[in-house]
Amino acid sequence: MSHEKCLKNVKIPCSCIAPSLVRVPVAHCFGPPGHYKRKFCTVCRKSLDSPAFRCEVCELHVHTDCILFACSDCRQCHQDGHQDHDTYHHHWREGNLSSSARCEVCKKTCGSSEVLSGMRCEWCGILAHAACYIIVTPECTFGRLRNMILPPSCVRLYSRNFSKLHCFRISENLQTEPDEDDDFDGSTQGSAKDVQISTDSSKQTLKIFDGNDAVKRNQFRLISVPRIAKNEEVVEAALRAYYINDDQQEYELQTFTQQALLSDDVINRNDALEDSNMGSVFRESVPDAWIIRAKPKDEEVIRIYPAWLKVGMAYISLRVNKDSTTQTVIKDVLPLLGRQTESIQSFKLVEVLMGSKQVQRMVLDNQELILNRLKDIRKTSIRQMNQTRFYIVENSKSIVRVNLFVGGLPPQLSAEEYTNILKDELAIKTNVVSLTHVYQAQGAVVLEISCFSEAERIYMLVKDTTVNDKPLNSVVIPEVMSSKIPQNCCPLLVFVNPKSGGLKGRDLLYSFRKLLNPHQVFELTNGGPLPGFHTFSKIPSFRVLVCGGDGTVGWVLGALEEIRHKLVCSEPSVAILPLGTGNDLGRVLRWGAGYSGEDPYSILISVDEADDVLMDRWTILLDAEEPAEGAENGVAEPEPPKIVQMNNYCGLGIDAELSLDFHHAREEEPGKFNSRFHNKGVYVKVGLQKISHTRNLHKDIKLQVDQHEVELPSIEGLIFINIPSWGSGADLWGSDSDNRFEKPRIDDGLLEVVGVTGVVHMGQVQGGLRSGIRIAQGSYFRVTLLKPIPVQVDGEPWIQAPGQIIISAAGPKVHMLKKSKQKQKKTGSLREVRTDSMSVTEGGR
Repeated sequence: MSHEKCLKNVKIPCSCIAPSLVRVPVAHCFGPPGHYKRKFCTVCRKSLDSPAFRCEVCELHVHTDCILFACSDCRQCHQDGHQDHDTYHHHWREGNLSSSARCEVCKKTCGSSEVLSGMRCEWCGILAHAACYIIVTPECTFGRLRNMILPPSCVRLYSRNFSKLHCFRISENLQTEPDEDDDFDGSTQGSAKDVQISTDSSKQTLKIFDGNDAVKRNQFRLISVPRIAKNEEVVEAALRAYYINDDQQEYELQTFTQQALLSDDVINRNDALEDSNMGSVFRESVPDAWIIRAKPKDEEVIRIYPAWLKVGMAYISLRVNKDSTTQTVIKDVLPLLGRQTESIQSFKLVEVLMGSKQVQRMVLDNQELILNRLKDIRKTSIRQMNQTRFYIVENSKSIVRVNLFVGGLPPQLSAEEYTNILKDELAIKTNVVSLTHVYQAQGAVVLEISCFSEAERIYMLVKDTTVNDKPLNSVVIPEVMSSKIPQNCCPLLVFVNPKSGGLKGRDLLYSFRKLLNPHQVFELTNGGPLPGFHTFSKIPSFRVLVCGGDGTVGWVLGALEEIRHKLVCSEPSVAILPLGTGNDLGRVLRWGAGYSGEDPYSILISVDEADDVLMDRWTILLDAEEPAEGAENGVAEPEPPKIVQMNNYCGLGIDAELSLDFHHAREEEPGKFNSRFHNKGVYVKVGLQKISHTRNLHKDIKLQVDQHEVELPSIEGLIFINIPSWGSGADLWGSDSDNRFEKPRIDDGLLEVVGVTGVVHMGQVQGGLRSGIRIAQGSYFRVTLLKPIPVQVDGEPWIQAPGQIIISAAGPKVHMLKKSKQKQKKTGSLREVRTDSMSVTEGGR
């Protein structure tokens, strides 16, 4: 709707012609239906009151019954071998902006919470009125985040048989596409919602099917027309219901009963035959279900798009008749494109169906009659004709190269042994599958597959395969063409642990996929950090953002240490978005005590402006001298030495015992541990139960620092600290100056050793009333355990059998990113409103 005075400013293409304006068809990536408050459907423009879909990659929201009419106009995040584009235009998406949004062109308000209003570029985030955006320069520079975004022109992914969820590694356990039946039920009910069943006796409600496909699936739209309506009025209402703006003279209605008799392959559901005998007041026996059909034509004008054009929407309009075949169309089109000297055998005609969930391509047979093809498409679905295009494509030998990461295999095997396992378990065809990378330490391989169907078969089979009782996992990996990456570009590799910090990670995954290229955002529960590092292995310079607790940060740093020698950028700097309970490392590096819903865009700006600092990492060798418990036949084998990495601190005694009890409580009831407040409450409860412990740890262990024996005071816990934050922000070492020791730093190559006398002492340290007992400072430590003692490293606790523990520096220091104190005042007005759509505190979630 529009004021008369505003009509001249209306520039938005309606859903009827939107598919014809798509530059490069790219399917959307829909998660499960959800409730999205204050959002509007892109197709019908009404508010999303009922469960609706949203694209996980671009800002598209759509009703369940409108999803079929959403065209494939998602962001192009990679090249897929069909059309490669080096220049990127703004990717405009309409509406769902906050009411404070400001236009880049006229600087006036362009957003609204009442209606779809205003435009936003999905890459750079600039905002404009519908009337203003057309004068913005078409090329997009990716905005303030351009140096952090992995440019889409540098990413290649052959994805024909994979859904978008697979391509962007979106977990299917929580993010699953609704099955077909869900869609169709929604379609039926949604239409009923829009067309109120009229109690007015002068009106009648009709079911309209748009073709054989809709009849088979019982997928109809409802229209309400006067009982004395003319046939043309009903046809017009039916076309409008399916967003088709063709001339109504070209269409006719067939009754559902007629169709059921004429076509054997149509399934007659809902007893439509019986229903159709319900008479009306004005006319006898009006069926309540109709099928809209296109009248046969002797000739038509079709559009042929040249696939080799890099940019633009150019096409050739060509008139075809009953005798026109694919071959004659190619012959007629080539001279119009200036390619008349070339052989028509060098070209093919490809039919492209631009569905919202999948873009399907089919090469047409040379002798196929084009008019018959159009007739078949319309018979299947009138709507599909609106979303079908024809491309003329050069016959080049298409190279298929699908990269699949397979993890969960036994570690430390040779490439030949991994190949044999895959042959036995997955029956891989070695003529089309090759191992390109082997990660022995992690038990993972990367497969290059030159056949789409074989790639899909392996991907699906891996999910149900276990080797040595361990499930395998597979991830579709994009290929990054590092030679194309601009010189000043330092892409950000994002790892998110969705299980950390009260499940806030799920919303962050969504936000970061929107703000960056989804190919640089990795979910750690889907194959761990290795797929991400492998994808970035050829990039000359990149940074890392880890979203999770201290344990998650340790996991990523450990994986980085193991794979460092295989990376071109062997020392990427690592930033932290703290999602866990303790977040001690996050505090030290100024990233805060924990994520509380800040705007993800401003977080990325902070990462871009952060300072590079070095941090020590430590290797802990645990060598148990006594055999493991539970040995069979009384003959016991000693446990093999275990090596773990440490970033923050290592605790022995009471500190580890509390951690272990908390760990057991969380394993018993994981659903309750979804907030930091509850987690800390459990810690307090566990601590109160240990309040009367005796202080005799010093009798059960011996400590050697830099080859010197150190006498231990009467303590109940011994803690080795690498960073000046312990137990959720407490200063265990203390700030007092002490001539015996150097002032601690995170990059000085030294660890501080501190004792605590019990739970009460630990509580006093937490409250800032006192600090721990300073025992030593050094770079090499040997601890001898005389009996089994609880041990924890960076929050991971266990009971360690008697034996030796050796702590020493681990390889090179790691580069970390410390949040800069100098907060830039202006991060760009164009992002003021990005918070409304990107913020993870968005209403409805």
